[in-house]
Amino acid sequence: MHDAASPSPGLRARNGGRRGRVCMIVHAYYDEDPRVRREAEALVASGRPVDVIALRRPDDSAAAEVQGVTVRRLPVRRHQGAGLATYLREYLTFLVRAGAVLTAAHARRRYALVEVHSLPDFLVIAGLPLKILGVPLVLDLHEAMPEFFRSRFPKVTSRLAHRLVGLQERVSVRLADAVITATQPFVNRLVGLGVPAEKITLVHNSPDLARFDPHAYPARRFMEDGVLRLVYAGALTPTYELDVVLDGVALLRARRPDLPIELDVYGRGDDRDRLERHAERLGLGGPVRFHDRVALEEVPALIAASDVGLAPTRRDRFTDMTLSTKVFEAAAMGKPVLASGIRSVRSYFPEGTVAIYEPGSGEAFADVLASLVDDPDGRAARVARTADRIRELAWDGEAERYVALIDRLTGNRIGSYGLLARRKTLAATQKEA
Repeated sequence: MHDAASPSPGLRARNGGRRGRVCMIVHAYYDEDPRVRREAEALVASGRPVDVIALRRPDDSAAAEVQGVTVRRLPVRRHQGAGLATYLREYLTFLVRAGAVLTAAHARRRYALVEVHSLPDFLVIAGLPLKILGVPLVLDLHEAMPEFFRSRFPKVTSRLAHRLVGLQERVSVRLADAVITATQPFVNRLVGLGVPAEKITLVHNSPDLARFDPHAYPARRFMEDGVLRLVYAGALTPTYELDVVLDGVALLRARRPDLPIELDVYGRGDDRDRLERHAERLGLGGPVRFHDRVALEEVPALIAASDVGLAPTRRDRFTDMTLSTKVFEAAAMGKPVLASGIRSVRSYFPEGTVAIYEPGSGEAFADVLASLVDDPDGRAARVARTADRIRELAWDGEAERYVALIDRLTGNRIGSYGLLARRKTLAATQKEA
């Protein structure tokens, strides 16, 4: 990572100013959001300069260049696990500051397109001044905000509050010139709400296989040291049912004392203290280790050193429309994946691919995990079939669709060969640097 106010001279030379600059706005730390990073890097690889307006941690610089993407960080504090009023204040503060920075920067940068990433959906308002000037406005809906609101704030029962959340989603979608979503169930939901299908582009949350390459790391045979090693890298929030995982690990250890199991959890979130206490109550203080969050670049090595990748998600109306990147990442690294059976996982991964347990059941988790251990042929078959499915959904194809949308909205065109060639050139240049 290089602190800078603009892309490197070499990148500017390759872009040649021929393709209009895009500005992205995301209420997140840029380096922690793989979807935003993949999209931004895909645009840079296609020859288009990209600026990103994001959150800033206390130790972060105000501006940086990350893989050719210019990142402007705003000093807005993120409050995980806070109350509704705190979330709303944080969202509105970021919206106002991001809108001001975007509008001021446009005078110098002359953006060809603005892309806003949710949550919140109403962050799209930050791009309205440029939309009035004729700049296309894209809304990337990472999640369904009404369902997120119900899941995150279950004690809020006011009909008015729920109606307002639904209204802001509909208004935000209407304000955008195009909408991007990450799963087919989410597309179906939007169409059901009356959004024209032609306004929606599906871009899956699949990993970049160049980054998640099992051949780039030391190979580990399944339980080669006699220990079943599990790994989870992600947010520690109630959305991801790690308490169920801990229950399942404790059950399997009790049933199979001859089977050593170790679980490494990497991440942060408002659920961490509760999960650590739960692990202690279950007698898992030794076999389960909690670590700080790691950078995206470190995740492939962690998965490579494990035996099973975990994708536990609590099932509700919100998560049924999401598809965890953890499924893709572990599968891309050639590991068997154990995931909760939410609707999106079942719809994308047919029988015989990802190992699925009933959401919310520690006993079901233990049963399926034991079956992975006891059936090496079935496990290998699952890994192979899941790998085939991952290749079908690989990021190269998703990037083509995404870049084509941006090019259509900005009036530019670049063929598939051109995009792939530029991506390879950029990767080679960065490697040399």
